[in-house]
Amino acid sequence: MSIIRKRSAAHKAYLPGNVRDNQYILAEFSLTDELFKQFSGKYSDLKPQPFYDFYQQLSDMFFKLTDEFELENCQFIANDKLARVRYSQEMHQWQTNQQILFYYNPESHHLKKSFFDGSKRAKKICLLFLATGNEIRVNAANFHSKVSQLVEKFCQTIMLDKSDIRLRDHQHLTYDLFAKNKGCATSQTHKLREIKKRYASQNVIVPTYHSAMNYAVVTLNVSNELLKQVEIDSHSQDPYNPLYTYLTDVFTMAAKRYNLNNGALIANGLVPIVRYSIHEIVSRVGELQMLGYNPEQSPCGIISKWSAGELTDSVQLIFVATPENNSEHGFGRFLNQIEQAMQLMAVELEIEPTKEEMVVRFHQHLAYNY
Repeated sequence: MSIIRKRSAAHKAYLPGNVRDNQYILAEFSLTDELFKQFSGKYSDLKPQPFYDFYQQLSDMFFKLTDEFELENCQFIANDKLARVRYSQEMHQWQTNQQILFYYNPESHHLKKSFFDGSKRAKKICLLFLATGNEIRVNAANFHSKVSQLVEKFCQTIMLDKSDIRLRDHQHLTYDLFAKNKGCATSQTHKLREIKKRYASQNVIVPTYHSAMNYAVVTLNVSNELLKQVEIDSHSQDPYNPLYTYLTDVFTMAAKRYNLNNGALIANGLVPIVRYSIHEIVSRVGELQMLGYNPEQSPCGIISKWSAGELTDSVQLIFVATPENNSEHGFGRFLNQIEQAMQLMAVELEIEPTKEEMVVRFHQHLAYNY
């Protein structure tokens, strides 16, 4: 193999053949007084749910357009909850105080549904578009383009300035790090190019002013075997401090070994939410652990957030990409470094690959205002 081919191969990620693709797009806008006044005839404070007819009319307009643009899996959300999407063989929605989770199989599930409380005025409206089919990544640019056109027409329909819309394109690849150990003999090759380059190759141009995030989240399950490796004093006020200290030490060692300098370990029972932020943010917002990063700045290092009095089912290991992790080929080498670090961590923690799993989810996000 030539030196050029060797270098090219180093920037490719070889993922198991059963890797899962996901893509969903959010179009969000504030529910302003000006917008509300346009449909004030649909509001009545004499009704038990004064905002019901207002939300219903907006959602009817939205779903009519989804039919026109032949988009089959769309949701209208007006309850100020964070929308999260995951793969599942069974379709269902699950709501908490702050989140609304959508579980579905892109190949077989289609749903159009509204989520709102007619008795409350929401701060914002969220239009959620879920990709469907079996070629999610291949068709991502076309899906983005179609959604963008629909959103522009929706703005015209409700006389909303399209610059008030924030569009967020979320994509991720999900797989078990140990899939090969469990018999998955096939593989897929990915360069993991940044979204704007992938889209440009298909003549879909992303606005100049946009934010982009690329990161991986690895789920490490806390098993009985793992607990046996540390001394747990159940009578202590912080019985699990030794466990999380141990995991942090191993995580930091493995990350630094493979030059991964922008990461976090979350073991406090909160859901980690990674977002673009001009300034670094690490804060708790209810049931969410907010992590704000600016990829253009120097890496912030490895941070750990845990609750020593609580045993979590799993620990989330997060790696955020910087411009240095994005080669001319893409993020393939970055993901390979993560895999190597996790393989080392698995050896240190005596994880049995044929019996346990470490789920890797590589995220690519893009966001902009029209």
